[in-house]
Amino acid sequence: MPISPLAPARFPDLPDIAGLRLATAAAGVRYKGRDDVMLAALDAGSVVAGVFTRSATRSAPVLDCQAKLGDGTGPAAFLVNSGNSNAFTGKAGDASVARICDATAQVLGIAADRVFTASTGVIGEPLPDDRITAKLDELAAKLAPGAFEAAARAIMTTDTFPKAAGAVVDIDGTPVKIAGFAKGSGMIAPDMATMLVYIFTDAQIGQGDLQVLLQTLTDQTFNCITVDSDTSTSDTLLCAATGASGVDVTESAGFTKALHDVMLDLAHQVVRDGEGATKFVEIHVSGAMTNDDARKVAMAIANSPLVKTAIAGEDPNWGRIVMAVGKSGARADRDLLTIRFGDILVAEQGWVAESYTEQAGADYMTRQDLQIGVDLGIGGGMATAWTCDLTHQYITINADYRS
Repeated sequence: MPISPLAPARFPDLPDIAGLRLATAAAGVRYKGRDDVMLAALDAGSVVAGVFTRSATRSAPVLDCQAKLGDGTGPAAFLVNSGNSNAFTGKAGDASVARICDATAQVLGIAADRVFTASTGVIGEPLPDDRITAKLDELAAKLAPGAFEAAARAIMTTDTFPKAAGAVVDIDGTPVKIAGFAKGSGMIAPDMATMLVYIFTDAQIGQGDLQVLLQTLTDQTFNCITVDSDTSTSDTLLCAATGASGVDVTESAGFTKALHDVMLDLAHQVVRDGEGATKFVEIHVSGAMTNDDARKVAMAIANSPLVKTAIAGEDPNWGRIVMAVGKSGARADRDLLTIRFGDILVAEQGWVAESYTEQAGADYMTRQDLQIGVDLGIGGGMATAWTCDLTHQYITINADYRS
């Protein structure tokens, strides 16, 4: 599969996180000739926070992770496979998770309730967990600091490039490091989390404080993106703080901003790798009665197949944006609505702007990165969403996903 035209030029340089080691292996869960299992081992003192899909059909690994989150600080591990989501697999799925956790705990010498698993791929097929557990000794032997790119590649499914982001923030003269990687390309409309995302930091912070911070920042980042309006059964975001820096970041605005920026970078990369995507689109809504209304409008535009196909065809069909505003469920007034493409005023006061020309709109749509601005003219509510276009390639990819 060709790499997305919106992909970054290269995999970023990430800071090593003290207290974290990574390894990958080829277990043949579904894919042949590539690593498809990732193990992250965390030293004692680490705390783990997470947010997950609220899908009513969430997977066995998601349910297990949700049950395990808590105040533990012993050694921990994340074990992730691609190719099979272990979702809608009933009691067999639960048993697979238990076997993987027990085997991982035994190999690493840690408690089974500190093993957090995730699976991504096809829904409804039993997970061949014996292929994964057979690789645990190899994984344990290969554990090493800094193996981020291999880890990011091992968890990919229809992704065309590995996604990662990092930051180093100075707090009272001491550097605090953050590094994360993600997978996601289709079935992207997060609901309390996103795809699969793993973020690590050497900061010192309590589990409860990290949990609140992670949830708050997720709502500002991953929960503001969409590729196709479909929420996965397996969406998992885990963040581990090893505490190795010795720097308490509980009240640190600098750390909060750095973590936010890493999460937003990863969220944007997921959109830029949207299945078949050729355009990255930011939708900013202002002037709504409430922030919630603004979000409704932004996501209605971002999820509209008619808007997204027009963008794919580089057609400045602003009437489809008017349609999306009207169907959103938010309070709107036709005669107060303003629409912009970037800095181009397209429509105002219930009609096309006198200054607007179709040629200007068409020229703007040829860009890879687009901005759509909507002001409802009613109140102070604002929201931003990020999406991509909808092309023929999306259908090609998903029409034979299981083949």
